Amino acid sequence: MYQRHLLTRLQEDLRDFPAVALLGPRQTGKTTLARALAKERPSLYLDLESPTDRAKLADPETFLYRHLDRLVILDEVHRAPALFPVLRGIIDHGRQTGRRHGLFLLLGSAGLELLAQAGETLAGRIAFSELGPFHLGEVGPEHTARLWLRGGFPESWVARSDQASHRWRQQFIRTFLERDIPMSAPRLPPETLRRMWTILAHLQGSLLNVAELARGLGLDVRTTNRYLDLLVGTLLVRRLPPWHANVGKRLVKSPKIYVRDCGLVHALLGLPTEDALLGHPVVGGSWEGFVIEQVAAVCPPDVTCYFYRTAAGAEIDLLLAWPDGRLWALEIKRSAAAKVSRGFYLACDDLQPSQRYVLHPGSDTWPINENTEAIALGTLCERLMNASG
Repeated sequence: MYQRHLLTRLQEDLRDFPAVALLGPRQTGKTTLARALAKERPSLYLDLESPTDRAKLADPETFLYRHLDRLVILDEVHRAPALFPVLRGIIDHGRQTGRRHGLFLLLGSAGLELLAQAGETLAGRIAFSELGPFHLGEVGPEHTARLWLRGGFPESWVARSDQASHRWRQQFIRTFLERDIPMSAPRLPPETLRRMWTILAHLQGSLLNVAELARGLGLDVRTTNRYLDLLVGTLLVRRLPPWHANVGKRLVKSPKIYVRDCGLVHALLGLPTEDALLGHPVVGGSWEGFVIEQVAAVCPPDVTCYFYRTAAGAEIDLLLAWPDGRLWALEIKRSAAAKVSRGFYLACDDLQPSQRYVLHPGSDTWPINENTEAIALGTLCERLMNASG
């Protein structure tokens, strides 16, 4: 098993909180990571998609009280929203009897839905973490090209060939649309959602225009937003928000849209090989989305990602906002030449970020000028991982 970067943080959260929620798309390794945690302490694992395990929770209060002496892992917990009030009562009872930490580990694939349910019911009792596909800090920067092509879903990453990896991702998409969507949103037509997902793959890295997207799908704006919220809520699509600041400039206010795993972008567009990818118009947007996901995956949890763009052409591809007010400005380049654009300089004049980086796919790091550094993607990810530790 690859060592997951999130493991240490989950161990710390279980020492500090009675409940911990681990969110992420299907097939990213949440269950594998939970079982690794279970080996460290007395534990009980329940899969809420299993009829046998669901039957054990016919009277959840009685059953779970009997296991207060161990970590109870509830997989696919968003399938049983009625459990959350029960968990709150058990957690409060545990506090009174000296069991204040490490009672429940909740695994879920529907991020926004689970956040809303658990956040409201278990406020002050739960910590959240997100497990995405593999990132460079876990597989090594020497595998950048392979990770970009295949994406980071574990089964796609370890497939015996690029073609086998591509077929796995196509089956993942089909399963998500034909099985997962009808279970959580039975009124959404899978074929329409596939069309939207494919259009979003073509638009990788573009400003989101919901009205234009709705026209392309033949839907109204409200329905289109509902479909889009579903893809964002299942952690498969990212809406990257624009940075808003009083800088006296006309700022772009629309978010940018990305299919989060670049391997799914390539599967949706029928690009099984590196040659096919490099010859397709999406190549620039695909690389930009890949870099953003790699950086976001290793940022400390209190760092927020934005982009910055003005009507005059000032632009920062990725802006990292730290809780103490610092800003890191990142320009993303697919060429190892790492030439800085005029728009990046203009944007930095507006915002005065404390760190300015030009990210490139090579392995070297060098100063461009006294304020700006050209840096390899793997090197920046390593710096952020150290900052989060």
